Amino acid sequence: MLEAGVKYINEAFDSPHVTPQQLDLLLADGWRHIGPYFFRYSLGIYEFDIRLVIPLRIRLDQFAISKSQRRVLRQNADLSVVIQPVELTSESLDLFDRHKRRFKSSVPDSVYDFLSDDPAHVPCEAMEVSVRLEDRLAAVSYFDLGSRSISAVYGMFDPDLADRSLGIFTMLKEIEYARENGMEFYYQGYAYEGRSFYDYKKRFRGTEAFDWRGSWKPLVVKEELTADHADESGSRLS
Repeated sequence: MLEAGVKYINEAFDSPHVTPQQLDLLLADGWRHIGPYFFRYSLGIYEFDIRLVIPLRIRLDQFAISKSQRRVLRQNADLSVVIQPVELTSESLDLFDRHKRRFKSSVPDSVYDFLSDDPAHVPCEAMEVSVRLEDRLAAVSYFDLGSRSISAVYGMFDPDLADRSLGIFTMLKEIEYARENGMEFYYQGYAYEGRSFYDYKKRFRGTEAFDWRGSWKPLVVKEELTADHADESGSRLS
């Protein structure tokens, strides 16, 4: 059920470049982007229901790793991780094509559904978390750099390694990067009110939700987030 008084917002604009400070302001007001296309919307359709869209962020000074997340890090201690400016390669494009086969609906055509033609610079500076198992590319995630925040864009992993929870792993590495670089917020993207595919985003301590009235408040999870919704971290609903 939608909360009474929720304002319907559906706005968009194009910009080939935003500064880190401008990105912070946009994220704090519920905006996301796909390449140079910026958008925000307060209501969305999920499984034939009209749902409240919930922008999420983690206040990093309140983040604490959970037991299950610590277990994910231990499980993947054998992997090598490199964080660098976004660089799309034939290897990462192939990983995207294999990863998207996991989805039964809203299957993206290509990684360019989420990134610009110059993803390291347009519309803002962006980085990637590249994860390898020996010589094998196991996972990649992309995130934007603001002045005092970073914002997750997209994450993908090798379907043959799905039992490693690599979507959660790359998010934890993004959070680690943000804290090491003195950031205040980590924006993990949109989720929905009620249970959905995107509930894994709600399972991080220190998470706040945007109320579409200009305020961020601690996220109150009313429904149980069960294990079958905990690691669907592929498409991040931007």
